[in-house]
Amino acid sequence: MLIDTHCHLDAAEFSEDRPAVIQRAQEQGVKAIVIPAVSRSNFGTVRDLAHSFRGGAYALGIHPICIPQAQASDLEVLESTIVQAMDDPRLVAIGEIGLDFFLPQLKEPAVRDKQEVFYAAQLDLAQRYGLPVLLHVRRSQDILLKHLRRRGAIGGIAHAFNGSFQQAGQFLDHGFALGFGGAMTFTRALQIRRLAEQLPLEALVLETDAPDIPPAWLGGPGQATARNEPGEVAGVATEMAGIRGLARADLIKVTAANARRVLPRLGLAAMNG
Repeated sequence: MLIDTHCHLDAAEFSEDRPAVIQRAQEQGVKAIVIPAVSRSNFGTVRDLAHSFRGGAYALGIHPICIPQAQASDLEVLESTIVQAMDDPRLVAIGEIGLDFFLPQLKEPAVRDKQEVFYAAQLDLAQRYGLPVLLHVRRSQDILLKHLRRRGAIGGIAHAFNGSFQQAGQFLDHGFALGFGGAMTFTRALQIRRLAEQLPLEALVLETDAPDIPPAWLGGPGQATARNEPGEVAGVATEMAGIRGLARADLIKVTAANARRVLPRLGLAAMNG
């Protein structure tokens, strides 16, 4: 079964045709879509959206790009929302959380420090409630790993991974799978494609990050780029199978099993209509 382990299906880009987007994904064989929250303002939105179609799942968390505006009370609301949702099989993770040291506005020392405070607090919530995490990893691998080493096993997915092989191995040692999506489909993305080819097969999961990170066939630099959709994970699977030299059906089977391993509640979400 095809699983899109990371899709911002609640984004405004889908407001005009979201049911059609979901239907197209299902027609491509996508059986589960994980929708991560990004801030307190969309906790309820991602929950309700995940419950609106078969195979919908969601995560609750505060994205690093939202940290500059976030308040300490948002963490309290996050915890109370998690507590209320623990009996909901469609809640599969804490996310999207992490660190972003790429965007200029997020590299200021005070903002970096605040990101780390919120990241650490959300890791503590994941540990407290026995949930895996969906990690935003952007120029921040080593510090993310530093915080993981301070805690027991949490696990989850390092989304849109683009680190070194050594860093990849450390995430795997902490019980993570690594998410690959549209960036891998560009032939110039040599490091990402090497990772997709050479990492252990059990390390890999598929994602779109739709509507962001469109694959190569939707356009590239200097071209008009079409909107990314969860159904494009079918093409991502085809590309990864080609890179790995595997039958596409085998690649899909293994990556789905990997997703269910690192997000144990995902099987329940996929089975609920």
